[in-house]
Amino acid sequence: MGLSPLSITTMKLFVFPRWANKTRQLAGVFLGVTPVYLTALIWYGASPKTTDVGYQPKQPIPYSHALHAGELGLDCRYCHTTVEETGHAAIPPTETCMNCHKVVHPTSPKLLPIRESYATNSAVPWVKVHDLPDYAYFNHSAHVTRGIGCVSCHGRVDQMEEVYQHESLSMGWCLDCHRAPEQHLRPVSEVTNMSWKPPEDQLTYGKRLRAENNIAPSQDCSTCHR
Repeated sequence: MGLSPLSITTMKLFVFPRWANKTRQLAGVFLGVTPVYLTALIWYGASPKTTDVGYQPKQPIPYSHALHAGELGLDCRYCHTTVEETGHAAIPPTETCMNCHKVVHPTSPKLLPIRESYATNSAVPWVKVHDLPDYAYFNHSAHVTRGIGCVSCHGRVDQMEEVYQHESLSMGWCLDCHRAPEQHLRPVSEVTNMSWKPPEDQLTYGKRLRAENNIAPSQDCSTCHR
């Protein structure tokens, strides 16, 4: 029995399977979500936390780097113990603070959050200052063990009452150093010495250190974007 013209016409209309109808819904979701996602990504990537020189969040405790690292001369590695071994600079646990403050200003009201943290075994909610976007990878140990001083990225922390972001930490800023690391190189033994000065012109001295230590920073995208 032959098909009627109406049946043939109906068959021609159903060229795609029925599930293909859902593509309109998926397209609608994609077109609706994508602008929001891109806006959020750009907003986060360009937020003051990641790009603004001078970013200085309020901390839960008025810790003075000018006093501890400057006047008292504490080495950066006393608190940030992992900078030579891992990618991250560890935030010091409360126990590190209490090594001194069990006997130094043990009743100061400014240090009450430290004493409470120690008593309750809970972390102090420090606010991160140098907060790179998640899509950027940075390894502290790879830099400090090759002679890039803390001051090159963080500025004269030993003179800061409250730490703030000293450099832009932008991709261009990083690449400038990778292309010409001699402008920042120093002996590894001096990486935490904020007041160190080269014995001669920095570029001349830095080029010598670069050649002696075979320093050739990668400029490949995968170095920082993994």
